[in-house]
Amino acid sequence: MKGKRVLCAVLAAALLSGAPCLALEGEEAVFSPAPDVAAPSAILTEKRTGQVLFEKNADEKLEPASVTKIMTILLIVEAIEDGRLTLDESVTASARAASMGGSQIFLAEGESMSVRDMLKAIVVASANDAAVAMAEKLAGTEDAFVSLMNERAQALGMTNTVFKNCTGLPDDREHLTTARDISLMARELISHEEIKQYTTIWTDTLRNGEFGLSNTNKLIRFYDGATGLKTGYTSRAGHCLAATAERDGVEYIAVVLHCESSDARFESAKALLSYAFASYTLYEPTPERALPPVRVTLGEKTFVRAELAESPPLLLPRGGGEIERRTELESEVPAPVAAGDELGLLTLTQDGRTLAEIPLLAAEASPKLTRFRVWLKTAAAMYAGADFGGKS
Repeated sequence: MKGKRVLCAVLAAALLSGAPCLALEGEEAVFSPAPDVAAPSAILTEKRTGQVLFEKNADEKLEPASVTKIMTILLIVEAIEDGRLTLDESVTASARAASMGGSQIFLAEGESMSVRDMLKAIVVASANDAAVAMAEKLAGTEDAFVSLMNERAQALGMTNTVFKNCTGLPDDREHLTTARDISLMARELISHEEIKQYTTIWTDTLRNGEFGLSNTNKLIRFYDGATGLKTGYTSRAGHCLAATAERDGVEYIAVVLHCESSDARFESAKALLSYAFASYTLYEPTPERALPPVRVTLGEKTFVRAELAESPPLLLPRGGGEIERRTELESEVPAPVAAGDELGLLTLTQDGRTLAEIPLLAAEASPKLTRFRVWLKTAAAMYAGADFGGKS
């Protein structure tokens, strides 16, 4: 059996538009009601699979306030990773950066601070002046940096987003995004694990301990497993939050926009995250036992190893039956075999329903033997089995 790398996963539950969680028990379906959140716009997703577990007006275009800075932070982190910036590099505040209002660390024109401290100020204290200083450091001007923000947004599939600044301060030129788009950039940011050194800070200081920082995201202190991510507030945008939390290797992203109060945004996010942890589990697909090698007829290699195609874990409702794994693997295939050729299939089922079908692929190649090599092998085999006589 040969073929391309193809992954066919059929998830056990369709989870759209705030639909209830569906858990399967035999032939009966058990429904766990989705949370009732006050946020006018919200979405809940799982990090590794990207699966949407809950949504409410998730595609409504709204002002995100300082949640905007998730993209600002992402571009800074990517610049550090690809070597365009270092954490110890100095950044000098321009007059424009120093003039930013709202949340700030009160940079003076000409004041220098390390990239590390600027990043900390943006992530922990939502500092607008530090955000503009970093934008100018990376792109020359904030406008040029905003162009990079919009390019990255499009690359991430944020089709309903237009950034007009790097801070989220009110802008009359339609600085808009959606809860769904925010979840996409939040997922991308938390894939850079090093950012959690900053997003999980509760309190810290700058300027040799002279200036205190306190995280605007109160979940960091009061919610078990909180890993971030970013708050936002303006009178027009209301109270906004992109919250992330991880327990037992599973991380969820809850985005709530335009809440009436700070308490409402935190309670809405907590309700979504707690619902996710209580209702779902991640299952890593693996064969039931080690895969045997597959014989290759007339191949340069007599056997090739088989391996499971790369596949994401399955996000499943809790309370279902045992997951059954059925492995179908060819015992012998003709040469040539290329690395990645399909040799079989792993099928996962639960309560009689197919969850996923994952190809089993050749881990290595085995080209077809030439006629001369076939002759040599045949001759060698004949020689090894010959009886040339001798003493009895």
